Amino acid sequence: MPIKIPDSLPACAVLESENIFVMTEHRAMHQDIRPLKLLILNLMPTKEQTEVQLLRQLSNTPLQIEVEFLRTISYESKNVSAEHLESFYVSLDDVKSKRYDGMIITGAPVENLEFEEVGYWDELRDIMKWTRTNVHSTFHICWGAQAGLYYHYGIKKYSLPKKLSGIYPHKILKPRSPLFRGIDDEFFAPHSRYTEVLAEDIRANPELELLAVSDEAGVFAVKSVDNRRIFITGHPEYDPETLALEYFRDVKKGLDVEVPKNYFEDDDPSKRPVCRWRAAAQLLYSNWLNYYVYQTTPYEISRVGE
Repeated sequence: MPIKIPDSLPACAVLESENIFVMTEHRAMHQDIRPLKLLILNLMPTKEQTEVQLLRQLSNTPLQIEVEFLRTISYESKNVSAEHLESFYVSLDDVKSKRYDGMIITGAPVENLEFEEVGYWDELRDIMKWTRTNVHSTFHICWGAQAGLYYHYGIKKYSLPKKLSGIYPHKILKPRSPLFRGIDDEFFAPHSRYTEVLAEDIRANPELELLAVSDEAGVFAVKSVDNRRIFITGHPEYDPETLALEYFRDVKKGLDVEVPKNYFEDDDPSKRPVCRWRAAAQLLYSNWLNYYVYQTTPYEISRVGE
């Protein structure tokens, strides 16, 4: 898929070096199709790294996608320059009158706080409320999934006794779900979190469907019965080295963390990570774009949310 992003976005050079089709704005303007409009609310502190990770996942279908990045204005990011945010990010006020075919809400390192204690919670609530009328399908990741489940459906999160970190096997509960089309009956995905949502809470809500779980990591994939919201509790977009960077960062801080499970070769952090989730992750994002966005969004984007 050609992804249409600003030519000067730093992620552009990284993606082109990986032989990923990045379409220039000039070429996109001369194609006689309507590109899907996608908005990414990037709550991760390492914003440029997350940009590359997500754009890579969105890059392998025949669809043309026009991507914008959204930020909160009630919290000042410390790990990215103000120039980068001003150049490539918009606020809710900038887009509140627009409609989007799809949206991604990322995770954030605020799991140990109650939702209402998060500094930008009120703004995030406004954004999630806005998606109900202005976004056709929203894909929530990790803490973003927990926040979305709590805001839209009152699903609580619970603290884990220790950080869940590693690559875990999962099983598909709804084999005919288009979200998992082409994915093996057992697949792997990264998790990195301190909290969880419970399968019994999901099953008790008639507006939600539980799609995939892990015996060790718990709930993985949930969707609303109207297909408007997807919730993924892991990080399928992670690069091969992301969990290693997190682990060594936590060790350097003196935190009591375990070696990520099923991740390093022989579970030895002195050895390289083994990437066993890339294919499933690519299909997951591609299936969402195809079956939950492209196949069902109105051709007239002004009709999104009707």
